[in-house]
Amino acid sequence: MRTLQDLGDLADRRVLVRVDFNVPLDAEGAVADETRIRETLPTLRELLRRGAALVLVSHLGRPKNREPALSLAPVAVRLGELLGTKVAMAPAVVGAEVRELAEALTGGQLLLLENVRYEPGETKNDPGLAAELAALADVYVDDAFGAAHRAHASTVGAAELMPQRAAGLLLEREVRTLTELTESPARPLVAILGGAKVSDKIKVIERFLQVADTVLIGGAMAFPFLCAQGHEVGNSLCAADDVEHARALLELELKSPGRLVLPADLVAGDRFAADATTEEIDGTDVPDGLMGLDIGPRTVAEYTDIIGSAGTVFWNGPMGAFELAPFAAGTRAVADALAGADAVTVVGGGDSAAAVQLFGVAERMTHVSTGGGAALELIEGRSLPGVDVLA
Repeated sequence: MRTLQDLGDLADRRVLVRVDFNVPLDAEGAVADETRIRETLPTLRELLRRGAALVLVSHLGRPKNREPALSLAPVAVRLGELLGTKVAMAPAVVGAEVRELAEALTGGQLLLLENVRYEPGETKNDPGLAAELAALADVYVDDAFGAAHRAHASTVGAAELMPQRAAGLLLEREVRTLTELTESPARPLVAILGGAKVSDKIKVIERFLQVADTVLIGGAMAFPFLCAQGHEVGNSLCAADDVEHARALLELELKSPGRLVLPADLVAGDRFAADATTEEIDGTDVPDGLMGLDIGPRTVAEYTDIIGSAGTVFWNGPMGAFELAPFAAGTRAVADALAGADAVTVVGGGDSAAAVQLFGVAERMTHVSTGGGAALELIEGRSLPGVDVLA
């Protein structure tokens, strides 16, 4: 993978930078969480230091018809504040006016294109759109790890047309960290996997059963495993196809080097709500009328102990409905255990990244990934189109 070091002299050259500014906006349209913007600042500052003019391209949400509410204009304002310089906002993604604005840039200036998904050709990797994007600059840099698993016009098509292309500092760090996680981790390697559905993480669990020492399961994903073992799950989330997937994984564990650990007790509620009636269950059989919504205190103690003796920990997926106060204890405990661990701690994006932010321990992690889907696909061993094109 080519990196910024391979680009040579960038003085007064235009660089098309694919960034991931897919950030939440508040009711007033301002940036509500600027984490993804801040993560790409080192790359932008390095390119500016080297005298480049930057044309930034990103998506925001999934617009169907150029909705004004999904404009990147608020991001341009916040990015300018963080960099301490003006960030010009393009009126569109491509076109004559955008091309004129890009060609007028000089070293140290920035232009943010409008939401690239305003163009229907983006997600189809349309050759025409890719060519128009590539024509805006001389060099291509991808720093959007969160979009690296998508073969889109801005992540693959444009890059293929630009002989000088490289990974930004964030993308480089993401790929290196997640590759080392499975290829050369400090032992023991512990994977903590939660979330809603087993089917979403079959390949990840299979991979970790081969490369990790221990795989801890939590969240609603635990119930298909428990059901497959013959436990009652009450009203817990537990799809029939997930039970079959779980049964196959339990069989795979018997001939794999990794150990699969399931919850030993639970916290249940009569409904999915902040004011639900809760009940601690000393065991894993959920009575009718209740749903399991968090791991219990005995499981918390066991998982905390395993994390504490790990050399490397990877976490993706909450242990329960952490957005609801009565069911946040398990996820908070795992976050705190990682924060206090004498280990390499990698948080695999998504809800886990949101959890460490919510509980104020993100800065104590070795690495918090900006790409949940991309991180999991890389761990599975799948190729990422946005990374492969930079080889």
